[in-house]
Amino acid sequence: MTASAPNAVSRAHVVLALAAAAAALRAEECPRACACEPRPWFTPRSACREALTVDCNDARLLRAPRGLPAATQVLLLQSNGLASLGAELRPLLDLSELDLSQNELGSVRDAGLANHSRLVSLHLEENALTELADGCLRELAGLQELYVNHNRIGGIAPGAFAGLANLMRLHLNANELRFVDSRWFEATPNLEILMIGENPVAGLSDMNFMPLSRLLSLVLAGMGLQSIPENALMGLDNLESLSFYNNSLAWVPSRALQKVPNLKFLDLNKNPIQVIRAGDFKDMSHIKELCINSMLELVSIDGGAFENLPELARLEVTNNPRLSFVHPEAFGALPALETLMLNDNGLSALHRRALERLRGLREVGLHGNPLRCDCITRWMSGERPPARFVEPWGMRCASPAEHAGRRVRDVGPTEFADSCLPAIPGGVLPADVLVGAGSAVALHCRALAEPEASVYWVTPGGERVAREDDEDGGGGGGSGGAWRRYRLSDEGTLEILDARFEEAGLYTCVARNSEGLDTKAVVVKVDGSRPAQASGGGDLTLDVTAVGSRSARLTWRAGHGVAGSSCDLRWWSAPPPSPPRPSSSARPAGARVSFSARVPVGVREYNLTQLWPATAYEACLSALGAHRQTLRRCVNLTTAPAEDPAAKAPAPVERHRALALAVGGALASMCLLGLLTCGALKARKTHAERRMDVKAWPSVHRRLREPRPTPLWDTRLPLMDAECGDGESERRRSPEDAAVSVDTSRSHSWLQRS
Repeated sequence: MTASAPNAVSRAHVVLALAAAAAALRAEECPRACACEPRPWFTPRSACREALTVDCNDARLLRAPRGLPAATQVLLLQSNGLASLGAELRPLLDLSELDLSQNELGSVRDAGLANHSRLVSLHLEENALTELADGCLRELAGLQELYVNHNRIGGIAPGAFAGLANLMRLHLNANELRFVDSRWFEATPNLEILMIGENPVAGLSDMNFMPLSRLLSLVLAGMGLQSIPENALMGLDNLESLSFYNNSLAWVPSRALQKVPNLKFLDLNKNPIQVIRAGDFKDMSHIKELCINSMLELVSIDGGAFENLPELARLEVTNNPRLSFVHPEAFGALPALETLMLNDNGLSALHRRALERLRGLREVGLHGNPLRCDCITRWMSGERPPARFVEPWGMRCASPAEHAGRRVRDVGPTEFADSCLPAIPGGVLPADVLVGAGSAVALHCRALAEPEASVYWVTPGGERVAREDDEDGGGGGGSGGAWRRYRLSDEGTLEILDARFEEAGLYTCVARNSEGLDTKAVVVKVDGSRPAQASGGGDLTLDVTAVGSRSARLTWRAGHGVAGSSCDLRWWSAPPPSPPRPSSSARPAGARVSFSARVPVGVREYNLTQLWPATAYEACLSALGAHRQTLRRCVNLTTAPAEDPAAKAPAPVERHRALALAVGGALASMCLLGLLTCGALKARKTHAERRMDVKAWPSVHRRLREPRPTPLWDTRLPLMDAECGDGESERRRSPEDAAVSVDTSRSHSWLQRS
């Protein structure tokens, strides 16, 4: 006998057993509307074996069929009109699975389940059950799977599951339960899978699942949960999989998650979480897969959000249309992370620093994002990215305009700028936010830039709210006690701590670095605010406070609803009333000059320069009102005529100049008098000598008889050389130099030397 002989014998035995079972079924009459045959059947532990199956699904039965084979192990009565079963099932002592789903049963007792201690799986979903009474399943001691989901169960008695010590899987989802009672689970210590989602539960309580120490999977999907108490998951020491899919969680329940030490899979998909904050996922030592997908409100993943997750292998953050910011330090100490999916979000950039600490990263998905191809995303086009890109052909530039539509890898490294202006993505802030009076609200603003941008806010009242370390600051809470009403996070989130009617209005976020700034505004509406208050803050006044020949100063005051808005300023010259004067400073005939400027938030005055003298101008200021209506104010002004350069010097300068000229004239007169005196004395002496010896000096005599007087303008005075200088230095002298007094002490010393 060969080695394969025993296997052949075993197969023969199986074939003979099936043949015998089929013969037994044929020997017994099979109900006319059913099919009777052996089929593969999977136990709750996923073991497969052959089971004699009677399939009566979709047979339009109004009562249980008669003449069911006594050896039936699996009875399928799905999608019929059964309202109750009598004694038809009593002969089926070997029944392991009973499917009564999609029928009209009003209670568990109507299922006729007496004396079926071998029943393993019971399907009662999609019936008309309204409650589970005490002990209603007591006779099903061997039951391991119970499906009562998608009914109208509004109440479960504390002892409803008594006698089900072997129960491993319980589906209670999609009913009308209003609360969760820990007493339900005291009789099911071996429960491993619990699905209780899609019930209108008002909320969980501390230690709701305390008796379920062996639970492996808990599904709390679609329950409308707004928060999870810190101790709600206490006792789930062996829980490995947890789903909060499609709830109303505004924050990650990080404290509650810390009470689940062995959690490996977490599903937070489809929750209105706005920000993944620092420490939200921290020190979860066994988490392997984390899903944060399809969150319509998610805008930011802050620094330190994922910290010390040593076994995390896959992180999914996808299909979040408003997610536009991932902090460069968001991912820290994730040594096992292999797959990072960030595709189909609203990301304009991802800093390379975000991936530098992910040593085990193999693939990253960034396709389907509106990428801004600038200095921050330059690394994506490099030859050696830190990980393989999933679907790299789907990574395309959305901005700037010169790169729009191009694949990121097709943009050369030299085409990226070395620095980046701040950019606040459009999806970060909504157009308006409605908040109840006395409530708190958080306004999230983020920006990526290189160098890093600082973020501050301007309130409707014009107060600036900045971080304490902001260089231009104003401190951490702004002025006027704003710190008592507002709080600004390091990332840029402004919290209005106690929303009052006067807090309503336009709030503007400003992101700024050395390259420039960007702004985005949001209108905060306080529920119950009076219409007069809502509309009365829209005043905008524009005044001319100073006018020169080439410049003018405009100032404006904004009402409560406008103070937080940036402004657009435009000015232009009006048509000239008469032909311009022929002057180099006059406006050319027929010229009409127009200018515009974007005035940053918080600025309340502006100097118009490079204007034409004696010219009429019109200036208009536009701002956004509290209800996003455009407010516009205009003024007219006429510049002064061109000034005479000779008349520009102020009175003190003229006085000093007159004094200098007077002193100079007096000194010149004294010098002239001295020269004349010296000349007279010398002439007298020469005449005396000539009389003594005229013959000895004939040439001298001839010269003296032809005198040549020296012109006064050829005489150089030490005072003029010392104080006045040459003409070039005079031209370089500033008005401040012209106002300096003449140092007369040097004049006195020169007179003494002479």
